[in-house]
Amino acid sequence: MNDEPAEPRTGRGQILLALGREDLELYSAEELSERIAALRAEISRIEAQMAKKANVRSSADALFSFKSDDPSA
Repeated sequence: MNDEPAEPRTGRGQILLALGREDLELYSAEELSERIAALRAEISRIEAQMAKKANVRSSADALFSFKSDDPSA
């Protein structure tokens, strides 16, 4: 059995906050370009998740919509 204590979980959004405080002077131009590429990939991943959630939401709205087909109602 593993007797080592588990690492504390990082709070939601804490990594992003730490990333914003990091000293960029320590990075070379090539490392900064790699960092930008990684951040763009993360943005794409986030946008895909947002689109997925929007699709689920619109599907749920359509499924649970009780609007009448009668325009006079």
